[in-house]
Amino acid sequence: MSRWNNIILIADDFISLLFPRLCQACGEPLVRNEKIICTACMVDIPLTNYHRVRDNRLEKSFYGRCYIEKAAAWAFYRQGGKAQMLVHRLKYGGVRPIGHYLGRLYGNILRESDFSDGIDCIVAVPLHTSKQRKRGFNQSGLIAEAMASSLDIPFYNNALKRMEATDTQTNKHRYERWKNVEGIFIVKHKGTLEGKHVLLVDDVITTGSTIEACANELLKIKNVRVSVAAIATAEI
Repeated sequence: MSRWNNIILIADDFISLLFPRLCQACGEPLVRNEKIICTACMVDIPLTNYHRVRDNRLEKSFYGRCYIEKAAAWAFYRQGGKAQMLVHRLKYGGVRPIGHYLGRLYGNILRESDFSDGIDCIVAVPLHTSKQRKRGFNQSGLIAEAMASSLDIPFYNNALKRMEATDTQTNKHRYERWKNVEGIFIVKHKGTLEGKHVLLVDDVITTGSTIEACANELLKIKNVRVSVAAIATAEI
């Protein structure tokens, strides 16, 4: 190792001592080469491996609701779990690097499997402009953009638009969630998506009502196919 590299490492350790980098899942200090999530939390997060399993439970949850080619999520979303903490820190804590990190992480995982084969472009589930303005960003957009970069697939930002600022989906039952998002999405620049296999990306899938509403709008476009990827999913 060169003298310059040694100096960089010493400087990095000194900065970390003064301004400790913390794991966004547990709050413990990160050690050298750890980013965003510590190794212990990474091991502790329950992964779905759905990208390796066709007709998995997430795919089956859309049967009879909308035609999804394939669906996958990185981790299971459990109350009080590490995946929930990461999503909450991203959405409500404004820690944008979490979105970039998770998008790249899952994009690399999907690239190493055959899940991303045949995908032409990536589209994010949108926020209403008022909510995005207040939050400052769309968490699903951050994830989708980073995922697209990892997969070397075009990201079509703002391809979908949310027309109404609906109430939060939290604590709503399945039917209430479906009614809450029914007919509120439109597709912009439909010709751009015509004939393409679209990967629709969200941060968390619970009942799938939002994905269903978005997918059904996309499927109105000629020869469009839709697959789904999320960072986390409820154990449907």
